[in-house]
Amino acid sequence: MQFKALKPRSALGLILNPWSLGAILISLLVLAPIVAVAVIAFFPTENIWPHLLATTLPRYLRTTVVLMLSVGLLSACIGTGAAWLITRYRFPMSRWLEWLLLMPLAIPAYVGAYALVDFLEYAGPVQTGLRSLFGWQTSRDYWFPEIRSLGAAVLVLSGALFPYVYILTRAAFKEQSASTEEVAQSLGAGAFGRFFRVGLPLARPAIAAGAAIVMMETVNDFGTVDYFAVQTLTTGIFNVWLESHNVGGAAQISSVVLVLVIFLVTMEKVSRRKIKFFNLSSRHRPAKRVQLKGFAAFCAMLACLLPFLFGFVLPLSVIASHAIDNPERWADAGLIKAMSNTVTVGGIAAVVTVLAGVFLVYGVRLSGRSLPRLLLPLTTIGYAAPGAVLGVGILFPLAFLDHRLADFIESITNEPAGLLLTGSAFALVIAYCVRFFAIGQGAADAAMGRVSPSLEMAARSLGRTRAQTLREIYFPLIKGSIGSALLLVFVDCVKELPATMLLRPFNYETLATRVHDQASLENLGDASPGAILIMGVGLVAVLLLARANR
Repeated sequence: MQFKALKPRSALGLILNPWSLGAILISLLVLAPIVAVAVIAFFPTENIWPHLLATTLPRYLRTTVVLMLSVGLLSACIGTGAAWLITRYRFPMSRWLEWLLLMPLAIPAYVGAYALVDFLEYAGPVQTGLRSLFGWQTSRDYWFPEIRSLGAAVLVLSGALFPYVYILTRAAFKEQSASTEEVAQSLGAGAFGRFFRVGLPLARPAIAAGAAIVMMETVNDFGTVDYFAVQTLTTGIFNVWLESHNVGGAAQISSVVLVLVIFLVTMEKVSRRKIKFFNLSSRHRPAKRVQLKGFAAFCAMLACLLPFLFGFVLPLSVIASHAIDNPERWADAGLIKAMSNTVTVGGIAAVVTVLAGVFLVYGVRLSGRSLPRLLLPLTTIGYAAPGAVLGVGILFPLAFLDHRLADFIESITNEPAGLLLTGSAFALVIAYCVRFFAIGQGAADAAMGRVSPSLEMAARSLGRTRAQTLREIYFPLIKGSIGSALLLVFVDCVKELPATMLLRPFNYETLATRVHDQASLENLGDASPGAILIMGVGLVAVLLLARANR
């Protein structure tokens, strides 16, 4: 009997098989907007870089850095303090507050900004109550802090974003062994000493990761800073693009934002690489919670309750009161149309994003080559890139392609074709896919990593094709993670504002743009139903997150 030796597959064959080729193509499509921003910035049709450096760019950059660092520091303090109290002590409502502190994630920061201004402005309930209580007649009779200011923006963004630090730091504190604190206590360290000398240094990587996410979200924010009239790099992109009609200038400011974001991502990874701690004990015991009583218990409860009240209860109460006072707004045709557009575009983007993420991860696993594996982590950069930056990187290359496509169709049919890509919601779907691709890719990568390779090899030995293996073996095992990823991507699409405002077609409203437009006109009555719907969708995602982090 003669056996025919199997020929090793060539590197070219591995790369050019449909799965590997598709994985590389998806990676390049996700990275294309970032590359486009760099190309437009370096080769603008009208270079206004000297003008930007001499006028507005230093102010934009200074304000952005101050806002970013302030929100990052305040969020780190709130999230870390709350996580330490929740994981180390028992006090009234501590079991409820452990999960309630996640709720501010359901409130977009720009909705919190609208609610805060409505609550504290001159005609709001606070100042009205003060005038009634003390007999003041006008604002000249008393001093009240300016609501639309940088400080207010810091408070609102911190109230909305601190849960990112809280959830990561809480997990880090839970993983710390009780033996380390027992040793510190035996050496005479008190409660504050154990926190600053043991708990805080061990949790520093988690705190740094959470603070980096908070600062990247701060750089991405547009609705809050625009409403508070705070000039940041993101608002600069809108001003240069929409008011000055200068694409190159918008791309150049976008490149500054990208450099800032890449710096944050790099610093976060470096901090985690240089600070590593390992649990060497085979008898790991979680730290026991200490029961607080009296004034100490009240202070701990208040410290955890205030962020929840400010970040969730206050915005929800203000917006809900307007929604109740204006029930007829729920039947408004504009709201129904905006909701339909949001569900359609967000749903399509979520499905495309997650399916592309599954295809990419599966293709990389099949190829075994270095190029697809190198591109895999790079595809997550879209999640760090602000929506305004992606808007610049997507619209103009897409517009160029759209005009060429329209010319081609017209040359064949002798009929004007119009703009098929930029004249529809296609650009929005692309932006959402690029922006949130990291969620779909990350979920698919983590889920497939838990599937034993022996199952795939057994299926292949029984004659199943790669597509059949994916459908019959992988999908039943990862469908839970895929369903969660679909929901999370959809929720983020519903809340996304900067990219939507830049890329939406004329007269095309989503819930986010409708809420922003109405609130900018000081019309919270019309904005409140859309805001309630956005918060409701966000709350579903938070409940899913709480369930996953039990």
